[in-house]
Amino acid sequence: MPQVRANNIDIEYEEFGASSDPVILLIMGLGMQLIAWPEPFCRDLAERGYRVIRYDNRDTGFSTKFDGRKVPGILSMIIRSALHLPIRVPYRLKDMADDAIGLLDALGIETAHVIGASMGGMIAQNVAASYPKRVRTLTSIMSTSGHRSLPGADPLVRRHIFHTRPRRNDRATIINHNVRTIELLGSPAYPVDEDKRREMASMSYDRCFYPQGFTRHVAAIIHDGDRRSRLRTIDTPTLVIHGREDPLVPLAGGIDTAEYVPDARLEIIDGMGHNLPIELWPQIIDLIDDHASANVR
Repeated sequence: MPQVRANNIDIEYEEFGASSDPVILLIMGLGMQLIAWPEPFCRDLAERGYRVIRYDNRDTGFSTKFDGRKVPGILSMIIRSALHLPIRVPYRLKDMADDAIGLLDALGIETAHVIGASMGGMIAQNVAASYPKRVRTLTSIMSTSGHRSLPGADPLVRRHIFHTRPRRNDRATIINHNVRTIELLGSPAYPVDEDKRREMASMSYDRCFYPQGFTRHVAAIIHDGDRRSRLRTIDTPTLVIHGREDPLVPLAGGIDTAEYVPDARLEIIDGMGHNLPIELWPQIIDLIDDHASANVR
């Protein structure tokens, strides 16, 4: 896959579709690599007439790693954030939004339909708020406004993801942990069988295992805090997609996002958790395509 130098880092990316078609920029979430946007999903979008770009966020995959940049403990950051005390982090979600724009600049792209999932939705919100002229449409999937009043993750999910991460980093241990992660985050109406979950976890590990990036991503999320005031400034046509059964970012986060972005459209999908099950690809791609094609600017 190609790389570009953008915003003073190297960014790994991949494209699908014709270079002359309108651009869709896909931004993935916490600790996830570009392959978390499945290739067939990207190709299906490209077949609708889009130039689809997926990329590794900083500290993931083959993009620049911030080795040695330590962060405070998660509990310490949460407490300082609650007390409105400053938090020193290696980088911010705003820096990650600048990465997205830097990638577009490096590829000579003036505007794009920006789509983010989970933390990627938070980054996409920052892109739309900070660079309104660069964003044709915004789609925020299974994400949130970050307001402290909103409910948090299911306790079992929170404990598994944030508190019981493996101490050993051997391949088998990590893959087993991530197989369970995929199960816990999955969509109740569209379960993924264990063989497929193991295939997904193995592909991610073998491409790039880099747990340090996960911790720095968490720090960036906590530092970013409440985005409601920024959401109010967004005048980009916005679509919010959220699963009714999301165990990591509960539905309230999507509802709140849609309430604070002026004229945002909210689509709630029954049976969907915190993933993109293949059974829902036609529905999600239809929503994205309808939103993009209805708001050409």
